[in-house]
Amino acid sequence: MTPALSSTAPPPPPDRIPPGVHGALDYALLAPKHMDAAHHAYVAGGSGLGVSAQANRRAFDGWAVLPRLLRDVRHGHVRAVVGGEAWEHPLALAPVAFQALAHPHGEIATARAAEATGTCLVASTLSSRTLESIAQASGPARWFQLYFQPRREDTLQLVRRAEAAGYRAIVVTLDAALQTAGRQALAAGFRMPPTCVAENLRGQAPVEPPAPQPGQGRVFHAMHFAPTWADLDWLMAQTHLPVWVKGVLHPEDATALQARGVAGIVVSNHGGRGLDGAPASLQMLPAVRAAVGPGWPVLFDGGIRSGTDVFKALALGADAVLIGRLQVYALAVAGALGVAHLLRLLIEELQACMALAGCATLADIGPGALVAQPPAFPSLSEEMPC
Repeated sequence: MTPALSSTAPPPPPDRIPPGVHGALDYALLAPKHMDAAHHAYVAGGSGLGVSAQANRRAFDGWAVLPRLLRDVRHGHVRAVVGGEAWEHPLALAPVAFQALAHPHGEIATARAAEATGTCLVASTLSSRTLESIAQASGPARWFQLYFQPRREDTLQLVRRAEAAGYRAIVVTLDAALQTAGRQALAAGFRMPPTCVAENLRGQAPVEPPAPQPGQGRVFHAMHFAPTWADLDWLMAQTHLPVWVKGVLHPEDATALQARGVAGIVVSNHGGRGLDGAPASLQMLPAVRAAVGPGWPVLFDGGIRSGTDVFKALALGADAVLIGRLQVYALAVAGALGVAHLLRLLIEELQACMALAGCATLADIGPGALVAQPPAFPSLSEEMPC
């Protein structure tokens, strides 16, 4: 049966910043007023009970930033070098699927915001707009996030399209071969609208896995097309683009990928949408950084809500961070203008945190800038998963 659009869907949001947006977190607070309730539940929720999604937010509360005195930061800046690329700031827009759930223009609006702010955009395989149209709307700093397809020829076609469209890197997600339904979205009655489809996958014929083995069960049977090390090796041999791996939490996986020759990794628990009960991304970041050493590219995503959160992730070992759900909230509230404004707010909040912590450049930010602390009060965004 074809799912129906919700009758409670609000009209398309105007591309103007509403009153009450004073910081990046405000976009998350305002988003429920600008999104269909079921759509918001789907975007905000994690898998299962949402344990890992909530853990991503709470992990930031376990660290305090230590102010420093009399530091000369008059010539400070937030420029970064990520995987050999010069970035204006250490923020990128994470690959978030089906952004048409938040705004009629979907990923096109997000791409325009990225271009306007000099931000690297990572376009999702599951975008509701084609990777070519996203590339046309974005700036030169654009990467393509890849999901392995059941047929290698379909995967290779996506890679070739990304190369032709001028994407600078392939970010392959390896932690989402199986996703369990989120209780929050199920309770809200979420169904994907028929108008919201994965445009990059149009024309791919369905592939049926072989019959299950006795006692295998539907879960392991569903993993038949899950990628393996052999698939990663094959991918790296097919493209001249640098290949990053997203979804790394275990230090041993990080060192194995480093030895395999990938360009870098993204420490991530898929925003809590993979294994519910996995540790927070921030919790595992220091161990992963220690395992791969100080000079190898490590990015981070999971729970960023402010420039201070960005500072904490950088201090614990990230070279840069990806902004996930927060970009969708800003998109829902104010379209391309909202996403651009969100990025500016995050950059200014990061600069303020750096200045008061005595860090003139990103190179000055390190573990010594933080102090571990037990959370003494509920997080401002305690009720909003990562």
